[in-house]
Amino acid sequence: MSVGERDPFTGHQTTGHEWNGIKELNTPVPKPVYFFLITLGIFALAWTLLMPSWPYGSGYFKGLLGVDQKEVVAKSVADAARERAGWMARIEKEDLTQIQSDPDLMRTVRENGLTLFGDNCAACHGANAKGNKGFPNIVQSPMLWGNDPETVLQTVTAGINGTDPNTRVSQMLAFGRDGTLTQDQVSLLAGFVKSLSGPATVTDTNKEDVAKGKELFATTCVACHGDDAKGLVEVGAPNLTDDYWIYGGERKDIYESIFHGRQGHMPSWGARLTPADIKIITLYVLDLRKEGGTTAAAGGGS
Repeated sequence: MSVGERDPFTGHQTTGHEWNGIKELNTPVPKPVYFFLITLGIFALAWTLLMPSWPYGSGYFKGLLGVDQKEVVAKSVADAARERAGWMARIEKEDLTQIQSDPDLMRTVRENGLTLFGDNCAACHGANAKGNKGFPNIVQSPMLWGNDPETVLQTVTAGINGTDPNTRVSQMLAFGRDGTLTQDQVSLLAGFVKSLSGPATVTDTNKEDVAKGKELFATTCVACHGDDAKGLVEVGAPNLTDDYWIYGGERKDIYESIFHGRQGHMPSWGARLTPADIKIITLYVLDLRKEGGTTAAAGGGS
């Protein structure tokens, strides 16, 4: 086959190559491809000339437009800092009640509180703030030391069993491990505590054991949890009559808590965050509680 031969079906010339009776056509490149390549080349050249591009020595070609992304970012950060300084000054100066009464300022608190809570609190209390095992639901359950703004602020600042000199101190004694109660007594007590939030667990077959557990509760537990078992905020003892449990509300979980004791820990955030950030987290958590935990992030409970 000679070069220049035309294919009778397409009208294109052949290249002179043939494999097993298949002739290679010298098909021209489509014009749109040339148009695309030319346009791309013009754009690349223009971009190289207008924008920062080729490095040389200790510098680089800064482009005819003089655009400097480092300066753009620095300006953006400075603008954000100036905007932030305004509302941060108000949060630092005003008390919690004043801030709560300002809808615009609370909108800012929600936006920034979501980030602060996610970065510092969600690992324990969960992204939805409804707690994980060992960490309380602080959106819906009763706060251990009370839920007024100043009390919550103090709890966040000083922590629980933390390093701050004013930290909250809370500990459930290990009644079984330390020998204060026998295993049978711990079991009786666990049965009574379970009945407080689950009356249906009391039957004709176990009501006498529940009564014995109640007697043990009266001599062992009321000092912290109160005569009505609804807890005492003075010592951070939880309400045992509701459905909120930090370590689980099944009888076996309650038995473990009574036998081995519990001592939770919350960091003293005053040593890690600014006073303004702590205010924002406090207000954010209180706002979540007001909404019933329908938005993101906080933790509390029994």
